[in-house]
Amino acid sequence: MKTILVPVDLSAATVRVCDAACALAQLIQARLVLLHVVEPPPILFGDAYAFDAGALAMAVTAGEKYATRRLRALGSRYSRRQQAVQTVQITGRPVATILAQAATTQADYIVLGSHGHGVAYDLLVGSTAQGVLRKAPCPVLVVPMSRR
Repeated sequence: MKTILVPVDLSAATVRVCDAACALAQLIQARLVLLHVVEPPPILFGDAYAFDAGALAMAVTAGEKYATRRLRALGSRYSRRQQAVQTVQITGRPVATILAQAATTQADYIVLGSHGHGVAYDLLVGSTAQGVLRKAPCPVLVVPMSRR
């Protein structure tokens, strides 16, 4: 059975991306692997960014729990339409984690969203879609944020 890896950021674009992945999965009789990558907080130094380590750990844990609930709900929603749906949540850097998961699951396709922030944003912050496109071991379908 073919595998489609669907990295989701749980934003407003997530349902659109999952709908596209589900349609493709039905066409080629593939299983879906919904992946959410929880990015670790940046390490900040200096008095302006002084955080209590305990408070930061609690915030990260709360964020992970929220993401777990959202990902489970998403998995349930798509398992009604699709026979084989798996959900995976990993903490790490998005591009590297997506590429590693594509290798682990032996993904035949990756379906992900693009927010289309623009060149300046991508230069400063980076684009997950661009990073995945550059190094993906399989074809990548990029779903735009909105219809035009």
